[in-house]
Amino acid sequence: MNKPFVIAIDGPAASGKGSLAKRLAKELEFDFLDTGALYRRIALHTLESGIDPSNTEAVIEAAQNFGDELAKDYDDSALRNDGVGNAASIVAQIPEIRQILFNFQQNFAKNSEKGAVLDGRDIATVICPDADLKLFITASTEKRAERRHKELQSRGLDATYEAVLAEMQERDERDNVRLKDHMDPNVDNHTIDTSEMNPDDVFQRALDFYKSSSR
Repeated sequence: MNKPFVIAIDGPAASGKGSLAKRLAKELEFDFLDTGALYRRIALHTLESGIDPSNTEAVIEAAQNFGDELAKDYDDSALRNDGVGNAASIVAQIPEIRQILFNFQQNFAKNSEKGAVLDGRDIATVICPDADLKLFITASTEKRAERRHKELQSRGLDATYEAVLAEMQERDERDNVRLKDHMDPNVDNHTIDTSEMNPDDVFQRALDFYKSSSR
């Protein structure tokens, strides 16, 4: 069996990495894993179980019992509210949770038949350090907040740009502390700043990197 071609895509929230990862996976007919959704699924399970995300011991126990559910289909829309996102950011700081998901993510990449695209925060440095292609997708904080604000408005949610920006800055700070040694834009990868790029241009740039690395 040939080793699957693995693409690791990292970057901060609302940088465009998720949309890019899905599009690349579809274009290349690779398996796709949104690793952030794994943390959101555990966070949602925690909240639905009446557990405070900051109660580390209770979260770990809930996650251990929830492990088999990670491989099942799920309603993605249920994961995309800000409450779940904030809870996921807290849950992701727990080392035991990261270990549970570390094993799941590595197995996903290794067992892909043709190839796999994984997007998250530490895919290129921790989960798949031997990935065949590593991309770091970023954008200015202001641009990312603008995108998230438009997304919330399109979903009929009431939120001001200022509030979204403040929340984005707070989340970035948590990620910077949690991933200070892992979310590294300089780890033998290709950085794409999407601040002034449209999705088609970002996709084409990433596809060009893939074609160069797969020769």
